[in-house]
Amino acid sequence: MGRVVTALRFENLTLGYDRHPAIHHLTTRVEEGAMTAIVGPNGAGKSTLLKGIVGELRPITGRIEGVAERIAYLPQISEIDRSFPVDVESVVAMGLWREVGAFGRIGAAARARVADAIAAVGLEGLERRPIGALSGGQMQRVLFCRLMLQNAPLILLDEPFAAVDRRTMDDLLALLAQWNREGRTILAVLHSFDEVRRHFPTTMLIARELIAHGDTASVLSTENLSRARAIGEAFDEAAPVCRRAA
Repeated sequence: MGRVVTALRFENLTLGYDRHPAIHHLTTRVEEGAMTAIVGPNGAGKSTLLKGIVGELRPITGRIEGVAERIAYLPQISEIDRSFPVDVESVVAMGLWREVGAFGRIGAAARARVADAIAAVGLEGLERRPIGALSGGQMQRVLFCRLMLQNAPLILLDEPFAAVDRRTMDDLLALLAQWNREGRTILAVLHSFDEVRRHFPTTMLIARELIAHGDTASVLSTENLSRARAIGEAFDEAAPVCRRAA
């Protein structure tokens, strides 16, 4: 799986755009092997936090420590350009790029791994189908295939169950549980508190700042959710840039 994550640590972390914080002064840690949901109101900074972990955003203040050398990242499906003329097999094979290089040859053994991953998510027979012809649920299965082949110790998912049917959600949740049993650390941005309570032992609740992080039942208390909602509703889009020192 590559270098193991000992713990993912956020120290006084502020992330944002043009120095306007989307999430500010976050201090907490995610233990190795955690299965953690990230929840909060719209605009709470959930997606921004994942982008900071993968290095798409540099901290305004603070730092992130303990990030694995290999990260499997699933962005929101709306960020995927499905008009690009590429088929299912080719997208799944992208999960092997770290091993073979962007222009490396996919040999027989690698093709067998791609085929096994496609079978594992129930997409046999669709290998040559263009991704633009897939349903939302089928596309998410393809993206999970790609994650599978990346074989990373840290998996980040941004709204992985958006626009998918119940059966697809259950199948993908089963995959996440399997990966977690293998020792992988999983952080997923989610909206359904029911799914969070059923499948994620720990939860991080944020609303531009950390509200609570820990045992899911304790984090998703009425008091914490009310506080997160109030902060989200009161947020001022014209707030000044963050000038507080790290």
